[in-house]
Amino acid sequence: MKSLSDCSVTVIGLGLMGASLCMDLKRRNLCREVRGVTRSISTILRSFEENAVDLATTDLGSGVAGADIVILSTPVRAVVSILERLGPMLWPGTVVMDMGSTKAEICAAMEGLPPRIQPIGGHPMTGKETAGYAAAESGLYEQAPWVLTPLARTRQETVSLATELVRAVGAFPVVIEPVRHDRLVAAISHLPYMVASALVHTVADGAAADSTVWELAAGGFRDTSRVAASDTQMFLDILMTNRGAVLAQLDSLDGHLNELRTLLADGDEESLREKLACSQSVRAAWQQKKALPATQAGS
Repeated sequence: MKSLSDCSVTVIGLGLMGASLCMDLKRRNLCREVRGVTRSISTILRSFEENAVDLATTDLGSGVAGADIVILSTPVRAVVSILERLGPMLWPGTVVMDMGSTKAEICAAMEGLPPRIQPIGGHPMTGKETAGYAAAESGLYEQAPWVLTPLARTRQETVSLATELVRAVGAFPVVIEPVRHDRLVAAISHLPYMVASALVHTVADGAAADSTVWELAAGGFRDTSRVAASDTQMFLDILMTNRGAVLAQLDSLDGHLNELRTLLADGDEESLREKLACSQSVRAAWQQKKALPATQAGS
């Protein structure tokens, strides 16, 4: 198998994640060729103007023809749909990766690729609440965890090549199983989105009676509601392909909220203090670990 520097890489989807990856691959001269596939002519023109790609097209077949690595960077259900028709377009030995936020359904779809193709799931744990090519930036993946989910059929050389790519753009690889990935990100990514959405609805309900609440809203509301501004279609795909794990986390959250409500309603200040201090301690310990270099903090 070729090293990354000898590979032609095609990225399907030039939104925030895909275009940022193209920018890193191209501007850091990490591979032989960078291609982009997108539905937008204006994105094609802009990607050329900004030196994000060597080639770009709206045609999937010509975009992946002869590529050594094909990376799907579209919403989750679009990834699944593309995988269903991608196989016959690829040369033998092509590595197919993805950047989707859920993995079990995507990896199941990857099993349908021809035996001559090498699949490996992926999910870079970074991003913004803004979407599209305009939000892309070089360096987005620096110091970010990048989950890799090999299939049973995935060769070790493929894992090594994917790991090389991840490290080349400044991220650090974390290899885990697809179902485990989905369970973990339901807690740290998908649940916060649901909570932020519920928070915005709650404040909007109050604003119906007194709109001054929006004038008073400041850093606390901004920080806790930030992810509610994320692309709706992207998160619909995430939630609908990870329903079981997200519902389990919502049930867990509901239990903690009910406990906090009961303690407050009962005026049980000491127990409420203990509950709040516990969450403060856990959050502080996580923040301290995140402040360590990746090699110390672990993967």
